[in-house]
Amino acid sequence: MRRVVITGLGTINSVGHSVEESFKAVVDGVCGIDKITLFDASEYPVQIAGEVKDFDPTTVMDKKEVKKADRFIQLGIKAALEAMIDSGFVNEENKKVDDSIADRFGLISASGIGGLSTIEKNSVVCENRGPKRISPFFIPSSLVNMLGGFISIEHNLRGPSLSHVTACAASTHALNDAVKTIKINGADKVLVVGAESAICGAGVGGFAAMKALSTRNDDPKTASRPFDKDRDGFVMGEGAGALVLEEYEAAVARGAKIYCEVIGFGESADANHITAPVMDGPLRAMKAAINMAEATTGEKIKIDYINTHGTSTPVGDVNESKAIVELFEGAENAPPVTSTKGQIGHCLGAAGAIEAIFAIKALNDGIIPPTINIQNQDENCPLDYVPHTARETNLDTVMSNNFGFGGTNASVIFKKIK
Repeated sequence: MRRVVITGLGTINSVGHSVEESFKAVVDGVCGIDKITLFDASEYPVQIAGEVKDFDPTTVMDKKEVKKADRFIQLGIKAALEAMIDSGFVNEENKKVDDSIADRFGLISASGIGGLSTIEKNSVVCENRGPKRISPFFIPSSLVNMLGGFISIEHNLRGPSLSHVTACAASTHALNDAVKTIKINGADKVLVVGAESAICGAGVGGFAAMKALSTRNDDPKTASRPFDKDRDGFVMGEGAGALVLEEYEAAVARGAKIYCEVIGFGESADANHITAPVMDGPLRAMKAAINMAEATTGEKIKIDYINTHGTSTPVGDVNESKAIVELFEGAENAPPVTSTKGQIGHCLGAAGAIEAIFAIKALNDGIIPPTINIQNQDENCPLDYVPHTARETNLDTVMSNNFGFGGTNASVIFKKIK
C-alpha cells in the first residue's frame, strides 16, 4: 500500500491563532482557560472555558458569508487555510488548488457536536417568536458536514468529502480515515479538519449537568489538571486543527516539506457504557496502532512519547494510565506521556486534530510539552507525565490518543522520515 505523509498543519485555539504561536505557548505552559465571555455564565455552576480570543472571522471569510456559518465552521476555515498554505498547495492570493489535482484532493471533516450555539439560538427563536422567524441559514450553518462543505468550496477540493461525528475521538478518526483513503488509492491528497465551538449555554449546561466539568471557577488557570489527585473534571475548550496528508512519492516529487509519516493507527469500541470508560478499549486501539506500524515499517516500533487524551476527569485519567501501563508491561517501560488539555482545555471533536499537531511539532522540534497543574500526582497515575516544564529530547516515533463518549477510541502513530 502507498505511504502517507503529512505536509501541512494549521490550528487556532485558546493559546494561539497559528501552529507556531500555539506550540510555543503549550511548551511554555501558557494556560488559555479563563472566565467565559461568549455568553453570560454568571448563573451557571461552571463559568470557565478555553475560549479563542480576538478572532475576527472576516479575516478568512467574506463578511456576507460569516452569518451563514456557525463559529465552529469559521474556526475550521481559519485552521484549514493555514494548513493549505503551509503545504504549498495554495497561497493568500489564490486559495483554490489547481484543477489538475482537485478531483483527487479529498476533505474529511470532524466535530463532536457541530453548530450547537446556532441550534440553541434558533430553538429559542422558534419557541419565543415562532417558526417563521427561524434563520434560513440555521440548518446549513449548524450541520457538521458543512465544515467540509464550506472548506471544499474555498479550496476547490473535489475529491471524497466525508465527515466524522464520534465525540472527542472525531478528528482522530478523520485523520485515520484520510490515511485509509490515500493508502487504497481513493485520493492522492486529503485535508483533515476538526473544529468545535460548543461554549454556549446548552453546551456548558449540558456537560455540567453530567458532572463532567471542573467547577474551579475561582481559579481557572489551574482548573484543568490532568493526572493530578485533586482534578474534578475537564474544562471545555474550542478551536480547530487541520492537517494535509498526501502520498509519499508525490510529496517527494514536488519537493514538499514533510513533517512525518503516519505509520499506524488503531480504533476500537468499549462496548460497555455510554460515558464511563474501561481500560480494554483504549488498550486495544493502541495495540492495533502499534501492530499496523510494525507491519508498515517491517520493524519493531519504539514509542518515544504519547500525547494522551488526558482530560482531567477522575475516571478517565486513571483508565488511560492503566491502559498505557498494561501496553508497555509496566510503568517503568512506558515512554513519557503528557496532556496538553491543561493549557487549551478539552476541544471535544477538535481535540484529536489539535493534539496530533502538537505531537507532530514535538517530534519535529525535539521537545515534549509539559503537563501543567500537577501539584499532587495521583498515585493511580504512575507514569512520567513531564510535569510543569517542557523536556528537550530526541524523538523518532510518537503516538496521539483520543477517546469519546459511547466508548469510541482512536490512536495514531507518527514517525520521522529518514
